[in-house]
Amino acid sequence: MTKYLTTIGLEFHAELKTKTKIFCSCPTESGGAPNTHVCPVCLGLPGVLPVLNKAVVELAAKAGMALNCEVARFSKFDRKNYFYPDLPKNYQVTQYPLPICRNGYIEIKDAQGQAKKVRINRIHMEEDAGKLVHSGSSLSDSSYSLPDYNRAAVPLIEIVSEPDMCSAEEARAFGEMLRLILLYCDVSDVKMEQGSLRCDVNISLRPEGTDELGVKVEIKNLNSFRAVYNAIKYEEERQADMLDCGEPIVQETRLWDEQSGETRSMRSKEDAHDYRYFPEPDLVPVVLDDEWMEHIAASLPELPAARLCRLTEQLGVGEKEAQQIVQNPPLAHFFDALYDEVKDAKMVSNWLLGDVSRLLNDSGMEFSALPLDAVDTGHLLSLLKQGAINQASAKQVLEEMFTTGNKADDIIAARGFAQISDSSALEGIVAQILADNPQPVADYLAGKKAAFGFLMGQAMKQTKGQANPAVVKELLTKALEA
Repeated sequence: MTKYLTTIGLEFHAELKTKTKIFCSCPTESGGAPNTHVCPVCLGLPGVLPVLNKAVVELAAKAGMALNCEVARFSKFDRKNYFYPDLPKNYQVTQYPLPICRNGYIEIKDAQGQAKKVRINRIHMEEDAGKLVHSGSSLSDSSYSLPDYNRAAVPLIEIVSEPDMCSAEEARAFGEMLRLILLYCDVSDVKMEQGSLRCDVNISLRPEGTDELGVKVEIKNLNSFRAVYNAIKYEEERQADMLDCGEPIVQETRLWDEQSGETRSMRSKEDAHDYRYFPEPDLVPVVLDDEWMEHIAASLPELPAARLCRLTEQLGVGEKEAQQIVQNPPLAHFFDALYDEVKDAKMVSNWLLGDVSRLLNDSGMEFSALPLDAVDTGHLLSLLKQGAINQASAKQVLEEMFTTGNKADDIIAARGFAQISDSSALEGIVAQILADNPQPVADYLAGKKAAFGFLMGQAMKQTKGQANPAVVKELLTKALEA
């Protein structure tokens, strides 16, 4: 069998987080009865004119800056002409020769763990189509489909990579990093399962040792990165088998079938000239001035790569723990808020990835719904760090804060969790324990160091766990060695 090299490019459509559609005031929120979030503008009825939503331009430019793109000071809209039942105007308003962003990149890790830049060709603004509601569970087993135009004209950005990826692993890494960056920037909610982030894969194979790219096949209907990975793996095998048998690869669009784990042919793939692009006559060009560009740049948050570097190199968080924190923006924001209170990054990461995550998992909550106040949680950790409360009690207080919403100080006072660190208050207790346990004392003095643990346990039991272990240890050692 011939050895083949895989070439992959990705196209992502991300719904922008605006309240209204791209050219009208209809709401973008999902749900609602079919065809209720529509008006004459987004339905393309005769005599109406579109008005560009300023927030769409701002979010598109913000995404471009976050993805290291050149943001165009001058861009324009075009009409992409094609007929499909979910496209009410029979054309889509998009951008073709002059998009808002070009020439960006995302840095990922290749198979050897080395940094690799995957270039971004362009980002352009466009309107979404509607959707077809099938009578069956899927297109293939439906006897009819009905159009729902609620999604028509919801604002999108399309992010098109260069064909720089050569494996399913790299494609998945690119997609996951892109999703994370858009999430940090609050540009889109990027919920693939709900369709607010959608991915198309362009893949071709060529014999090893040749430079000319093979025939490109597009794969649609990918609503998870697991699907992206599996579809690429399947398509690599399918195309390799065809080439080995001397069968030609045809340029086409294929659908990914999650149930069968296969791609299947949908239609022949169009070229750009098939869409008969021409300038949108009802919209003026988009011109960005310096002041507005500076405003957008100033709104950019700390991005995932920079945050990871800060956590590991400046704050000393372990690489594995830092990765877990950075991958979850609400968790990362809560980490920063706690660190501002405690100034102990290792302690904060241990509690967040340990007890706080356990409480969330047990309750089935996402981190974005965490019912803990950062300042009060930070106060609890500060009390623990200062020795005012011990570890076991702090865990109980945290759990009660989580379930009841009560303040840490109120819980500590009500349950008597304040740690005893005053030596004078513990000296009498230590003396009594030594007097009541002559045999363990004799064992310790005879060299049986395990007896010390028993005496420590008796002291903690006597004080109901409130004694400061370090103080008890010091007092016991001093008394035994006197």
